[in-house]
Amino acid sequence: MVRANGAVSLRELARVVQTSEVTVRRDVRALEAEGLLDRRHGGAVLPGGFTRESGFPQKSHLATAEKTAIADVAAGLVEEGEAIVVGAGTTTQELARRLARVPGLTVVTNSLLVAQALAHANRVEVVMTGGTLRGSNYALVGSGAEQSLQGLRVSRAFLSGAGLTAERGLSTSNMLSASVDRALVQAAAEVVVLADHTKLGTDTMFQTVPTDVITRLVTDEPPPHDDRAAMELQALADQGVQITVAGSGAAEAPPAGRQHRRDVPLPGQRGGRHPGPQLRSATASSLAAEATAPERSARVADLRRR
Repeated sequence: MVRANGAVSLRELARVVQTSEVTVRRDVRALEAEGLLDRRHGGAVLPGGFTRESGFPQKSHLATAEKTAIADVAAGLVEEGEAIVVGAGTTTQELARRLARVPGLTVVTNSLLVAQALAHANRVEVVMTGGTLRGSNYALVGSGAEQSLQGLRVSRAFLSGAGLTAERGLSTSNMLSASVDRALVQAAAEVVVLADHTKLGTDTMFQTVPTDVITRLVTDEPPPHDDRAAMELQALADQGVQITVAGSGAAEAPPAGRQHRRDVPLPGQRGGRHPGPQLRSATASSLAAEATAPERSARVADLRRR
């Protein structure tokens, strides 16, 4: 599966081979010891440094349930009559399918898949950038795409990528895609990153959004034994990123049409820097508190001291 897709999540592996994630994790360690793959937070990739980019057909089958939950929550952030930009990616494509129901919305995008998802939405205006078509992810890139974004100003940018770390922020493995994503960010007052847990802690070649520019991260809840993903979430929260964890177990009933989310105070939130709805979000501190492993508690405590 790793050879075919470039990357795979532990959840996906456990589902395919019909066993527990604990068993899969042990087997992945053994395969890494043989040099057949590299472990990443919540998954595995081909060996050899930075993660390579998978093609769209492969990425569309990875973490599908997680991407659906993330898209449900992200759609709830968008208000009627708003103007936003939506970048390319399989998670943003899921978001676009839900945005078709938001009246008076204007969506600027460089993604053919996002535009296609909104093509028949009568009350949504779609504005596409220019540029050169990049076939591996059906996105418009290059100077034409970047120039068409000059002078644009919208309320929010919704972006995904190949990896996300507290140290470097969001990154991708393609230089042209990274350049267009940076132009999308420049056009927005608020930056929302959509990334499932398999991307947490994964670093790729080209930085697109530095951590201090990310307003909010919408992600799914890491597996119980994924200590590193929880630590990465905590580190992102410590740098002021608001974190919303999609999934069940909300503390209160969410607004109509929005996905359940955990609502707890987030340490280190930036206040008043960007307009838009303010959500209290779950952080890795709450996730880490649910674990009983002493080593996780010690690492989280050490991170907080630093």
